[in-house]
Amino acid sequence: MVSVATGRRWVFLFREGNAQLRDLLGGKGANLAEMTRIGLPVPPGFTVSTRACVAYLQGGRRMPEGLWEEVLEGLRDIEQQIGRRFGDPAQPLLVSVRSGAKFSMPGMMDTILNVGLTDETVLGLAAMTANERFAYDCYRRLIQMFGKVVLDIPSERFEDALDELKRELGVIHDYEIPAEHLQRLVQAYKEIVQQATGTPFPQDPFEQLRRAILAVFESWNNRRAIDYRNAHGIPHDLGTAANVQAMVFGNLGPDSATGVAFTRNPSTGEKGIFGEYLTNAQGEDVVAGIRTPQPIQEMAKDPLLRGAYEQLLDVADRLERHYRDMQDLEFTVERGKLWMLQTRTGKRTGRAAVKIAVDMVHEGLIDPREAVLRVSPEHLDQLLHPMLDPSWKGEPLAKGLPASPGAASGKVVFDADEAKVLGDRGEAVILVRLETSPDDFHGMLAARGILTARGGMTSHAAVVARGIGKPAVVGCSALVVDYERQEFRVGDVVVRRGDVITIDGSTGAVLLGEVPTIPPSVGGDLAELLDWADQFRRLQVRANADTPEDAAKARELGAEGIGLCRTEHMFFQGDRIWAMREMIMATTPEERRAALAKLEPMQREDFVGIFKAMAGFPVTIRTLDPPLHEFLPKHEEEIQAMAERLGVSPEAIRAKVQALTEANPMLGHRGCRLGITAPEITEMQARAIFTAALQCAAEGIEVHPEIMVPLVSDVRELMVQREIIDRVARQLFAEAGREIPYSIGTMIEVPRAALTASEIAREAEFFSFGTNDLTQMTYGISRDDAGRFLPYYLEHGIYPADPFQTLDRAGVGRLIEIARDGGRATRPAIKLGICGEHGGDPASIRFCHEVGLDYVSASPYRVPIARLAAAQAALGLREGDV
Repeated sequence: MVSVATGRRWVFLFREGNAQLRDLLGGKGANLAEMTRIGLPVPPGFTVSTRACVAYLQGGRRMPEGLWEEVLEGLRDIEQQIGRRFGDPAQPLLVSVRSGAKFSMPGMMDTILNVGLTDETVLGLAAMTANERFAYDCYRRLIQMFGKVVLDIPSERFEDALDELKRELGVIHDYEIPAEHLQRLVQAYKEIVQQATGTPFPQDPFEQLRRAILAVFESWNNRRAIDYRNAHGIPHDLGTAANVQAMVFGNLGPDSATGVAFTRNPSTGEKGIFGEYLTNAQGEDVVAGIRTPQPIQEMAKDPLLRGAYEQLLDVADRLERHYRDMQDLEFTVERGKLWMLQTRTGKRTGRAAVKIAVDMVHEGLIDPREAVLRVSPEHLDQLLHPMLDPSWKGEPLAKGLPASPGAASGKVVFDADEAKVLGDRGEAVILVRLETSPDDFHGMLAARGILTARGGMTSHAAVVARGIGKPAVVGCSALVVDYERQEFRVGDVVVRRGDVITIDGSTGAVLLGEVPTIPPSVGGDLAELLDWADQFRRLQVRANADTPEDAAKARELGAEGIGLCRTEHMFFQGDRIWAMREMIMATTPEERRAALAKLEPMQREDFVGIFKAMAGFPVTIRTLDPPLHEFLPKHEEEIQAMAERLGVSPEAIRAKVQALTEANPMLGHRGCRLGITAPEITEMQARAIFTAALQCAAEGIEVHPEIMVPLVSDVRELMVQREIIDRVARQLFAEAGREIPYSIGTMIEVPRAALTASEIAREAEFFSFGTNDLTQMTYGISRDDAGRFLPYYLEHGIYPADPFQTLDRAGVGRLIEIARDGGRATRPAIKLGICGEHGGDPASIRFCHEVGLDYVSASPYRVPIARLAAAQAALGLREGDV
C-alpha cells in the first residue's frame, strides 16, 4: 500500500508489522502486529502510522494525499478476513478506532468503538446476532463516543439522558434497559447531536471512519495528553498512530465478557495473573465504573467462560516470556472465544518494579544488567518514602510543587518552635509556612512534613526537606496563609491550627484530614538490585549529611563517604544558636574567640559522630558558608528575647542586624570571605575537625577528613584559608604526637573559579562543584525568586528543563568541563565531584559520568537513586529509555 502521490506508505496491516516498529506504528500498533505475528487470537486490522498523524498536524489539518485510499484498501483486507462488509446493511462489519503513541499514555488520548453503525446497519446487526438489545446498546455507545471525541459534545449531556431513562424505568444498571427503550435512547442521543452541532449524526459509515481517524490524530494535542507528555518528558513531535480493528463484542450475553489483566500484580510485583472483567459488557465499562468488575480468577468458576480463562492464562504466560517483562493486557470474550486487543509493558509501582526485576533474574528471563536498566530512579523514589494508600479515593484541597517525595499527615502548625515542642512529644505535625528559612530548621526536623505557599523546587524548604527525608509540598499558591489568625485558606475552605491535613510530596497534593499511607519498604529485593548496580557503576556515590544521624542513615543506604557536610546547620541546633549569636555580637577578636570556644566542643562532638558513622570513608566538611545575618532574629519579640539572653540592648541587636543587612546576600559577605575577614572562625572549625579526627584515630577508627573552602573565586583566597588550616593541623598534630592524612579543596560555585581552575588547583587537592550556586551565578537567576517566571519559561519552551533540577549541560556543564581540564592540567590526580542538588538527579548524574567526575553526592535518601542512576549511566542508558 504505497501512495502513488507521495511514494511512501501511511497504512500497515497488523500482519506486516512487529514489535520493533514502535516509532512508526506506536506502541499499541506494534504490539498488535507482534501478537498477530506469533499466532495469538487478534481481530484483524491495520495501523495508520504516526507519520500520517504528524503529516496531518503539520499540513494544515488536511488528510495527507493517498492516505484515504490506503485506509480503504486496509478495510477491504479486514472484510476478506472477517467475511463481512463495512456498511453492509445485512452483514455489517464494525470497527474500533484507537490511539496508540510510541510511549504508553494510558487514558490520555481517544478511542471510538462500533464505528460503522447507522440507522440501517443497526438493523442488520440485530438480525445477524439475533439480539436487538445488543445492537442498540452498541449504537448508543457509538453516538456518545463519537459525539464526545469527534463532535466535542460534553459527555455529561449523554449521561444525563441515560440517567433520566434509568430513573424513569426504575433500574440501576445500563444492562437492565430493554431493547425498545435503548431505541428511544438512541433517538435522544441523535437529538443531542443535532442540537449541539446543527447537523444530524452521520449516517455514512465511511464518513464516521474518516472523522474518527482524524479525531484520534487531534487527540495528540488535547490538554491532558500535552500535560502527560510534559510530566513524563515525552517529546511533542512524535504524533500518535490510529489503529483500525474489527470489533469483537463482549456484550453479546452471559458467554461474552471484557477485561483487563496484568501478568503480575502491578502494586506488589507478585507473580500470577491479576485483573478484572465484566460479563456482557464492552471494553470501556471496566474502567468507567458503571458496574463493579469481578476479580479475573472468578472466570474459572463460570462454565461459560472457563475455557477462555484457561486460554488467557496461557496467552499471558506466552506474552510475558516473549517480551520478558510484565504485560498489561486487554481482552474480549465473544461467545466463549478469547480475543486479544492489546498488550503493553505494564505500569507498576516502585515496589513492584524492584520485585519483578529481581524475580525475573532468578527465573532466567533477564540478567542483572537488564534488571538494573529496567527499574527507573522514580521507582526507587516511591519505594524510599511513605506513599498514599492507592486504594484511597478523594480529591485534593490544593496542589503545589512536589518538592520532596513521600506522604505525611499531621496537625497544622505555623511556627517552627511549636512544631519542635509538639514533635518532641511525639505528635504528628505539618509545618505550614509562607516560606521557610534556616531559622525554621528545627521545626522542619520535628515535623512529619512541610507545606509552603511560596518557593520552588530548589527553595530552602525543598532542599532541606529532601536532605532530611521529609515530604514537602512547596509553592502552593492557592494557600492564603494568615499567621495572625493561625489559619490558611483555600477558596472558601479555612484550615486552622490543630486541624489535620495530609500532604503528598510525590504529587504535590494537599488533602484534608488523615489519609492512610503505606510505609517505605527497603527489603532484600532492593538490596540485591543495588548490589548489582554497584557492580556496573564507575562513579562513587557520597551523601550530603550534616549530623551523625544523617551520616549513619547515608551509610545504611550505601553512601561511600560524605561529599558535603554543611557546618552551619550544626549551629542552628539547640542552644548552639546562642553561642553563634554571641560570636556575631562580639566587637573584638578576643570576644569572638571566647564565643567560638563555646561552639568548638559542640562541633567536635558532631564531627566525632560523623567520622565514626563514616569509618574508612572520606568526609568532606565545608567551612562556614552563609552570611552572618541568617543567624540573627528578624522579629521584634525574638530581638527582645535575644537581648535578655545575651545581656545586650535591643538597640545593639537592631544595629547589628542593620549592619549585616545586604542588598544581595548571595553575592555578599559569606563563604571564604567570612573566614578571611574573621580568621578565628576558620581556626575554630579546623581545630574541631582535627581534634575529632585525632580522637577517632586514637580509638582505632580510620578517618579521611577533607576540608572544603566555599565560594572561592581567586586562588589567593584559598591560599589564605589554607594557611590557617595547615597551621592549626601542624600545631595539633605536634601536640598529639601523630598525624592524620587530610586534604584541602574548594567548591567551584563561582564562574571565575571554573575559568581559573588551573591556578586554583595549585592549592586545591579536590574540586567539588556546588551546582546550586554555580547555576544561579551562570544564569544570573536567584533560585528563590525564579518561581515568578520559570514556570512560564518551561511551559513555553524557553528553557528545555528547570536548570535547578537538571544540570544545564551547555552553560553550567561547559564550566564544569573547563574546570575539569584546568584542574587536571595542574594536578593530574585532583579529585572531582559534585555536591549540589543535581547530585541526586539521574540526568545530571549521567552528565557527571560522561565528563569523568569521580563522585556525586546526594541527600541520604537519594543515595540509592544515585547508585542506580550511576549504574544506568555506565551501562549507556539514555534519558527516557526506562
